[in-house]
Formats: sequence, structure tokens, C-alpha cells
Amino acid sequence: MLTVSAFGMLACAREAPPSAPAAYASAPASTRAMLDGATPVVTKHAMVVSAQHLATMAGVEILKQGGNAIDAAVAVGYAEAVTHPCCGNIGGGGFMNIHLKDGRNLFLNFREKAPLKATPTLFQDADGNVVKGRSTGSYLGVAVPGTVMGLNTALKTYGTMTLQQVMAPAIKLASDGYVLKQQDVDILNEGTAVFARHPNVAAIFLNEGKPFVVGQRLVQKQLAHTLELIADGGTEAFYHGPIAAAVVKASEANGGILSMRDFADYTAQWEKPVTCEYRGYTVVSAPPPSSGGTTVCLILQLIKPYPLAQWGYGSVNSVHYIAEAERRAFADRNTYLGDPAFVHNPIDELLSPAHVDQLRATIQPDKATRSADLKGSLGAPESQHTTHYSVMDKDGNGVAVTYTVNSYFGIKQIAGDTGFFLNNEMDDFTAKPGVPNKAGLVTGVINQIEPGKRPLSSMTPTLVLRDGKLFMLTGSPGDGTIISTTMESIVNVIDFGMNLQQSINAPRMHQQWFPQTVFVEPGLMTPQTRQTLEAMGHTFTLRDAIGADEAIMINPRNGLLEGANDRRRPAGLAAGY
Repeated sequence: MLTVSAFGMLACAREAPPSAPAAYASAPASTRAMLDGATPVVTKHAMVVSAQHLATMAGVEILKQGGNAIDAAVAVGYAEAVTHPCCGNIGGGGFMNIHLKDGRNLFLNFREKAPLKATPTLFQDADGNVVKGRSTGSYLGVAVPGTVMGLNTALKTYGTMTLQQVMAPAIKLASDGYVLKQQDVDILNEGTAVFARHPNVAAIFLNEGKPFVVGQRLVQKQLAHTLELIADGGTEAFYHGPIAAAVVKASEANGGILSMRDFADYTAQWEKPVTCEYRGYTVVSAPPPSSGGTTVCLILQLIKPYPLAQWGYGSVNSVHYIAEAERRAFADRNTYLGDPAFVHNPIDELLSPAHVDQLRATIQPDKATRSADLKGSLGAPESQHTTHYSVMDKDGNGVAVTYTVNSYFGIKQIAGDTGFFLNNEMDDFTAKPGVPNKAGLVTGVINQIEPGKRPLSSMTPTLVLRDGKLFMLTGSPGDGTIISTTMESIVNVIDFGMNLQQSINAPRMHQQWFPQTVFVEPGLMTPQTRQTLEAMGHTFTLRDAIGADEAIMINPRNGLLEGANDRRRPAGLAAGY
């Protein structure tokens, strides 16, 4: 079907993508050279891609033993809790998006929950001012963890192996330790100063009081014991036994509000994923309490009529229209979306053609919109430290998982001798309407703190289907930039004709309504392109890195699996057989 762009150009929605060099001809020469040399890892049967090479190999090991993608995904999740402790976790929560070989798409929500004693003013002082650090660095910031129940629920429902089998690699890595590489050390150094304040943390994550260096071995005996308790006792061991008791005891001793009832009442839930069509592909993504799927789909629907393939990656038109689409989508995201157990999420209305057309009509072809002039478009609402991994097996099952403790190492504290970091996920709630969280995202009453509520998330584990069959798995860490990263990984392949590694390596951009600026990585634009866009009213802020996608794609020409580890996570790995 032919559509007409804002410039009167005709664009074919299903036309073949351009050759890759033409697609990014507008990019700086250094970026073109980098992308020209980028090729994905190719395997025939199965593939795992994660931000930590040892976790990837744990998943590959399970696949080679005959496990399916769900078995391998659970193994990777537990292994990352050992080898990627900043972000992989059993002290946080997340989402799992599953495509089964019989064609079903399933979404598992194991997002953390607010404790029952939580209140809307939890992070405010007596005068109503938000207290800095209370939501990010104290036990008040800890929400009830969901990862253990999420991973175990997926395994029990759709896996083929036992919990002991899939956890064995993680337990061995924790008990025997693993040799640190530069990227591992770099991430540990993010928490070094705080680790030293807590003796039980320093005993594990500092080496006799000093930071670890490359080549040393990190051993986590306490975490190994915790994992063994889970492997033997299952979900019950975490939520009703000594692990929960240790967390609650530490919370009470440090001014927190967690209780044993909070753990006992926790649930992981199967949800209906958000779906939309984009140029002949079906995008299957994360529903609330994630904002990711709705926002990705809204951006894709807004940009769909524009001839991005003709304009090219990094061009004036592509950057302008994607930024303006993101600005509008994030205004709606921040205004209307929240935990569906507490609020109505108007997803159908947000993604309706009439609403998308109405929003698109407000985009001016030669002028950036002031964010302050945009509001949530439906009227008044009703009352970078995460990790993603992807797995495909030989039978056509696919799993995309994004989970988090929020900030690097969460609150940077460990309860007693449990060995794992606790999240600071409560920061994703609205501490006070109109006050930004640590990611700069501004939400309102719809995302206020309430007992048992799950905070709004940007995590976006996503499936892309072609003719009903799995085509791509994608997702990323990065707070609000998760949404942009995931969306751009899809657009880079479908519109700009990049191979998967080029798509993941390409410099990124992100606009989230407030602040006004467009965040960009070096290499996205030439100086001339930036100058033109600034004359149109855009402002730009450079970021060294945006997101860290770990993706898999099935090459439609030969049926082989292509895996891409993000260049921004050099400790990661794409591998299979």
C-alpha cells in the first residue's frame, strides 16, 4: 500500500530495504567505517546473547544438553545474577516475553511490588519535599523482588528441565568463582566507594579492602548457598523461608518497611502482550506495568508513513521525525500508563489510527516542538542499569528477558549473608507528581506509590514476527532509553537494511518529552546535519552510550540465526551451535 509523507513523497510500506551502505550514507565517515565492518555471529541451530559471556555460555550449555529456550533463559538469568551482579539479579524483577513453536506469544510479569506499608509520600519530608537518596540508597527504596518467582514460574510452565539442572551453572560460577575481565572490573568499580561502607558487601566485592583488578577471581560462597537453597526448595525457599527472613530482618534494622507478608503475597503474572504492525512485521512487546510496548508501538505508528529508507539513517529528516515521534509518545507514556491492577491503561485508544493521525498532524516538518507545549494527548489521566538477554532454540522457541535492580547494584547493600544486592526499584514510582526520578522521567499521580503496586517500567523485551513466525528478539537496559534503543534496533533492520550487528552497533538517539533535549551518541550525525537540526529548534546532549541491546534474528534468506552482542557491553557474548 502506498502512503504519502509530509513532504508529498510516495513510500511503499513493504518495499525492500536499501543496501546497507546507502542506508547510512548520511552518517559520519567514522560511523560508516564502523558499521561496514560489523557482522553478526551466525549459527544453525540455537543462539544465546547476553551482556556477560559466562552467562551466555551457561545458556548454550543447557541448549546443548537438550533444553529448550525457556530452560536456557532461566539458566542465563541465574548465571547473570552471579556474573553480572550490577544488573543481573535475584534481588530485583523484570519481564519475560516468550514465543512458542506452536505460534503462541506469552508475557510473564515479575516486576517488583511496593511493600504493604508504602505510602504516596514515602520519599517526602514533613514539608512535602522529596528527600534526595531516600528512594535510591536506603532500604525504603527496596521493592519486593520478583525474579526468583518469575524464572521459576517460566521453567515450571514451559521448561523441560529441573530447577537443579538449569541452576547448576550459576551455582558453580558462584562457588568456584570466575576470572574477571576488564568490563567486569569497570562495572564493579561503579560501586567500590559504597561497598566499603558495608562490611558484608566489602567482604565479597572488594579484595582485602581494595578494588578487584583484571585476572583476579571473584568467589561468592554466600550467593552459592542462597542459590542452592532455591535449587533445592524452589520458589518457596525464597519467599517463605530463611532468605526472605534475612531480607526482612535487614530491612527492619535499617529503617525499611519490608515484611514477611510482602514476600508471601508476591505474585508473578501472565499478561497479554501489546502488539502492533510495522511495514508487514508484527511487533509483540511489553504491556503495563511496562510502558515499553505501548510506547514503542506508538512511535512506530507515528513514523510509519515517512520514507525513512529513502531519507537514510542519521539524516536530517530521519532524526527530526523520530525525535518528534518520541517526544509525543513519551508525553503520553508519562501521563497515562501504570500498574493495570490499580489504574486503567488506555492502550487501544493510544494506538488507535485516529489518535496516531491526530498526534502526527502536530509534527511540523521544519521545526522542533517545545516539550513544554505538549501535554498528554488524551486529556487528564485517571486517578542504564538493567540487563537484557535473548535466546532461540532449534525448535523455533524464543525468549526475550529484561530484568533489573534499577541502579547499578540497586541500593548497593546485601541483607546479611544472602549474597545478593537488593533493588532500589521504588524510585520508579512518582516520589511527588512533577518531580523527575533518577532517569529524568516525569510521571504523575497515576504512578504514585501504593501498597502492593508495581512501579511503571520502561523494560521492553520484544519479539518481532514475520508471517506469524519469529523473526527477531530484541531489548535493552537503560531506563527510558530502553524504549528508544529497542525501537531503533527494529527500524535499523527493517527501514535502513542493516544487518543485526550493524543495527545494534549504530549510534543511537533518545527523546523522552522532558527534558527538551535529544540525547545522542557520538557518530549519529555529521556536523552539518546537527547544525541544520539546531536551526530547526532541536537541542542535543551527547551521551557516551545509550542502551545495550542483545538481539537475535533469523535471516529470512537462509534460515540461519544471527546474534549480536552490543559493542557497549564488551563482556557480553553471542554464541550458539
